[in-house]
Amino acid sequence: MSDVVVTLPDGSELTVESGSTVEDVAYAIGEGLGRDTVAGVLDGELVEEVTPITEDRRIEIVTESSEEYLDVLRHSAAHVLAQAIVRLYPDAKLAIGPWTDEGFYYDVAGVELDEGDLQEIEREAREIVAADLPIERRERPREEALEVYADNPFKRDILEREAAGEDPVSFYRQDGFADLCRGPHVESTGEIGGFAVLETSAAYWRGEEGNESLTRVYGTAFESEDELEEYLERREQAKERDHRKLGREMDLFSVSETAGPGLPLYHPDGKRVLDELSEYARSLNLDAGYEPVETPHLFRTELWKQSGHYENYVDDMFLLDVDDEEYGLKPMNCPGHAAIFEQRSWSYRDLPVRYFEDGKVYRKEQHGELSGLSRTRSFTIDDGHLFVRPDQIAAEIKSVMETVFEIMDAVDLDAELVLATRPEKSVGSDDLWEQAEAQLRTVLNDGGYEYDVEEGDGAFYGPKIDFAFEDALGRVWDGPTVQLDFTMPERFDLSYAGEDNEKHRPVMIHRALYGSYERFFMVLIEHFEGNFPLWLAPEQIRVLPVSDNNIGYAEGIRDDLDADGFRATVEERSWTVGRKIRAGHDDRVPYMLIVGDTETEAGTVSVRDRKEREGDGVAPEDFRAHLLDERDEKRTEPDFLDRFDG
Repeated sequence: MSDVVVTLPDGSELTVESGSTVEDVAYAIGEGLGRDTVAGVLDGELVEEVTPITEDRRIEIVTESSEEYLDVLRHSAAHVLAQAIVRLYPDAKLAIGPWTDEGFYYDVAGVELDEGDLQEIEREAREIVAADLPIERRERPREEALEVYADNPFKRDILEREAAGEDPVSFYRQDGFADLCRGPHVESTGEIGGFAVLETSAAYWRGEEGNESLTRVYGTAFESEDELEEYLERREQAKERDHRKLGREMDLFSVSETAGPGLPLYHPDGKRVLDELSEYARSLNLDAGYEPVETPHLFRTELWKQSGHYENYVDDMFLLDVDDEEYGLKPMNCPGHAAIFEQRSWSYRDLPVRYFEDGKVYRKEQHGELSGLSRTRSFTIDDGHLFVRPDQIAAEIKSVMETVFEIMDAVDLDAELVLATRPEKSVGSDDLWEQAEAQLRTVLNDGGYEYDVEEGDGAFYGPKIDFAFEDALGRVWDGPTVQLDFTMPERFDLSYAGEDNEKHRPVMIHRALYGSYERFFMVLIEHFEGNFPLWLAPEQIRVLPVSDNNIGYAEGIRDDLDADGFRATVEERSWTVGRKIRAGHDDRVPYMLIVGDTETEAGTVSVRDRKEREGDGVAPEDFRAHLLDERDEKRTEPDFLDRFDG
């Protein structure tokens, strides 16, 4: 047999015989590593330890100390859940049960399950865990597997599609229960230290609404019960921070079934937050030399065919017929920006050319995948596209990354960086992709950034650097992105005149500072639990007159704040001061100013912030001066009373 080369995580290479398994490679590295091997990661894909290697691959050995071990554990927990369901409901037909970032789920048909059934299912599953059942890999001939699943259309569909051509196929078995599966799995159910069944939802086979309806049962698992308890506590906190719940309470946005699912409607207070975010992005763009542009909501599909979106993205597009021509609502803004660049001649001295647009885009997401602002059919990208010379790539990407980090500081978020490489479905030559990926690696390495690599997760036209936000609960959300594209300039035949007066091809950089306004707004709502910093708060200051006699003075205070550009109101309802304070606190107003006879006569205010701290006898001009600093510096918490010494 011929040899293959495997590349290890440290970049070193090892030559092994073709057909060697992941476990064989681990033993070749070291006896101890071989014994500890649970699974492997080949070119970014988690695989079982018996997976043969027949071509050059990147490899990582997974042991119990690896991050990927939790995925393996949860995959086994999904089988435990399936076994528990089949024990309790013998007529249930199993579909699929993958692990997820938060745990796992299993889709089933033939039985109706609701929240009331979960406790019994969890008890049964915990018994299976406590029994410490060995999990064994078995192989069966393909025809035999088809017979086993003669009355299960879902497993037969998997055999005919994902496992087409495989013979034999693998099953994983525990105590008489067996499930068609490629693995990987832990050695026994007893390795699952903490197990919980969480909730149910409706699903469709393969996520397509025309297919059979299924019940999806969600669960999670950890190596220990303590880790599970910590997770469940965070989950309860997350429910209180849920942006859909807070969005209703704070009257920020709504989603109307009549208007259409996945199409958020922004109410006045929600729009105020979005306007602040938009103005902030606009100021950063203008400071960085970007020029504003605007493109329509739909184009003839000829544009999408030229850009490559039609062949690679058409299933996610809304298409319509106009005068016997096919048009498409735009799923992305980049082709429109390329079409603008195409309209005139450029010199090498003109580059970089930088465009930005808050562009509304539309994607045909499945109904069951829509959720508040996190997954919508209509959303706005704070899009930017740069057309640069090859020698300008590093400086421009570095500048984009610095701007993203500036935004993260302004909203008190941390981020994880990921380099996403060429996906299976892509356009462009191998040389162009290798060049683009090398450019991004160089910027990341030269900048000293820590980053992960996600093989095959790039855009179809180029690799990218993704920023994932980490919020106050430690959850990670997709956010900003910067993408390097050598392909679209080729497809649009974009060019500029070089120093040699010859035509040269620019490189296109795609970037979004927020990712999308919808997703970013969602993250901020949950991160701050609705307590937005002063610069973002829909209502920034509320003046509370103690009695009707103080309303005129209160209105004067408000008018002065209005003149400085603050969003200030006067609480004129005939309530007690205590009730007015509670209402302001419930409404998450950063500052309340209490004015009674004493303040009116002295020309002062009493300041109270949402942390329930108070300061009396404050001169309005001193308070306004501080507010200007707090707003303009984009501090994340009210801090006037930290400095108040009166």
